[in-house]
Formats: sequence, C-alpha cells, structure tokens
Amino acid sequence: MAVNRVPVLKRCRSLGLEPAVLGISKTSNRNLVRANRKVSEYGLQMREKQKAKFIYGVLEKPFRNYYKKADRMKGQTGENLMIMLETRLDNVVFRLGFARTRREARQMVDHKTFLVNGKKVNIPSYSVKVGDVIEIKESSRSSQHIKDIFDVTADRIVPEWLSAEHDNYKGTVQELPRRDQIDVPVDEMLIVELYSK
Repeated sequence: MAVNRVPVLKRCRSLGLEPAVLGISKTSNRNLVRANRKVSEYGLQMREKQKAKFIYGVLEKPFRNYYKKADRMKGQTGENLMIMLETRLDNVVFRLGFARTRREARQMVDHKTFLVNGKKVNIPSYSVKVGDVIEIKESSRSSQHIKDIFDVTADRIVPEWLSAEHDNYKGTVQELPRRDQIDVPVDEMLIVELYSK
C-alpha cells in the first residue's frame, strides 16, 4: 500500500495549512519564502486538490473515484465530494475525539479498534450512514492509549451532525453533514473545475 512519508509540518507549510486542521498541536517556526511569482489558475486548482487529499489522507486514484461518484450524485458535485470525504470512518473517528489525528484514527481503524453497529470494521474509507453507532471495542477501552487520547481531545468540539458519549466509548451519526458544517479550508469548486477540464 502506498504511504505518504512527507513530514507533516513541511507539507502544511507548502500548502498554506495550519497544522491544527489535522489535529496536530505543533507549529513550525520556519516561514515558507516563495519567489514573487503569480500562481496560475491551474496551480490554484491543483493546490486545493492537494489540500483535500492531504487533510483526509486520500491518494490520487481513490480521490478521483470519489469525484466521479460525487459527479453522478444529485446536487452540487463539490459539496457531494466534501460530504463523502467527511463521512469516511477514519474521519468520523477523528471528529468524535476517539483519535488525536486522522492518521492515528486510520491506524486505529486498521487495527480493528472500532465497531460499527456492533460489527468490527477495519476499512478506513468505510462510509458511515445516518444512525450508525461507532464504538470502541470492549477489550481496548481500558488501555492507557485510549485514556491518553481522551485527555488530549476532551475540549475538542464535536460537530453538530455527530453525537459523542465518551463515558460509554461510543458516538452516533445523527445526520449527514452540510457543507457549512465542514470546517475544512478547501475550496471544492476549484477541484471541480480541475477535474471537469
């Protein structure tokens, strides 16, 4: 499986992202100094696509498949794309505060730490639906790792479309997110323009 091994802070600097978007509390002291060049329209579109791929941890081929699926759905393609990315299981685990970063959430899903509606799911790209209950499996609940995560994510705001019960180690998908509930600094219209060429 392909893995992106570029240092996170370096990638954040190059894309103009705050590390906090990824759930990382570190900040870089370096400033990215670019030559005074005007970025082309294609360059802007490409950067937005790279941002979305980097934030959600999706590689090019699956990302293109998400776009094609979003294009076939009713409604606006860009909005559909963002909703599909946001309802990935690894992202939902991160949003519920069961992981510090999306990368950690992905690894925990890979290690079968979570149950969806009582069944083990180890596919990070699994798409959650309204009413799905995501819970930490019984054998992992008492681990120090989970306690450490809850300490760090205690003040994280859970989005309105989800409800988290940390005391019961579970969360529920109340509804599908609307675009205005997705606080990711990505202009999806530029991604649509890029792919519709």
